[in-house]
Amino acid sequence: MSFDRDQGPEDGGLPPAGTEVPDDARELARDVLAYRREMRVRRRQERVLRVARRLGLTGHPTVFPLIATCVALALLAGTMLSVASFSSGAPPLTATSPQPSVTTLPGGEVRLDNARVVPTTALDGSLIVLVAPGCSCGTALENLAGQAKDAGAPAYFVYDAEHTDAGLAQLTQMTSRYGADWARTVYDVSGVFFFAFATYQVTALLVYANGVVHVVRTFPAGLDLTPALRGLSGTH
Repeated sequence: MSFDRDQGPEDGGLPPAGTEVPDDARELARDVLAYRREMRVRRRQERVLRVARRLGLTGHPTVFPLIATCVALALLAGTMLSVASFSSGAPPLTATSPQPSVTTLPGGEVRLDNARVVPTTALDGSLIVLVAPGCSCGTALENLAGQAKDAGAPAYFVYDAEHTDAGLAQLTQMTSRYGADWARTVYDVSGVFFFAFATYQVTALLVYANGVVHVVRTFPAGLDLTPALRGLSGTH
């Protein structure tokens, strides 16, 4: 991360006066996530405004707030339906695994292998690994991809293509290096995964055939997800 500023000859490369440097990097990560959420909301508002302009509705002062309200209600209803529809009977992971959180797969579209756009539901019954930009997580990626390969479960490394400085070719090379010749590359072009799961570290999503998701964020030594990965193709 770089900061544009005028550096005087005597400041020794230190941050300018009045700049607060957080003691915990997680505080900065939370600020980054909040900034991303704000930018996504702003982009959604701009898209709604463009549609309204095409329809010739921007000249009516009461129409645009009505459209924005309808969009907000639709998003809220979708979220409530997702929560209401998830199965609380999803199978637990093995005793050596951390207790995961359980949710449902968010709706949206992603780009698979930088070739075609597919709905997120096309990734049901698989292991989805969210790779945070700039993470030093090669060992975790190798372990996850290797376990998915042993279990015969499809595996995808998902990158936040909207907020990464790395090019698509570089991200594909990362998959080739740590994917155990098994994982495939997915670009989260709309940020649907990274927004839904607030990802600032490597995160594993065990996605069952019915869209139920086990979220694993910690990877202690000896973590074995293979038994759970073998059951991803079934409906629970």
